[in-house]
Amino acid sequence: MTPYGYELILDLHECDSSTFNRESIDDYFETLCKAIKMVKCERFWWDDVGVDPEEQQISPHTKGTSAVQFILTSSIVIHTLDLLGNVYINIFSCNPYDKELAEKITKEWFIGKVRNSHFIERI
Repeated sequence: MTPYGYELILDLHECDSSTFNRESIDDYFETLCKAIKMVKCERFWWDDVGVDPEEQQISPHTKGTSAVQFILTSSIVIHTLDLLGNVYINIFSCNPYDKELAEKITKEWFIGKVRNSHFIERI
């Protein structure tokens, strides 16, 4: 059976949390998409940028930046946890891509250790 799509699920720990900002994450999306030959479309952010201080997230399990980078063939989703130094990323595409390259770029970008890595062929 031919796969419908491909999904790389990455959990990185002990990352450099200085990379957990919109500018760095946007540059990561640009670099990753070029490397794995994906076409960037719209991107959406969820974070504390522009949020009143009393309404900002303070829990280690919620404080961070989340983003969805839509690509022509699906999406890349990222969640950072600033206080824990963790990054959680899903790269899903209907087109095949180099999973080892995607993992290498992600690990090097966020200067972290891969805690979990799963590659799934969606059918």
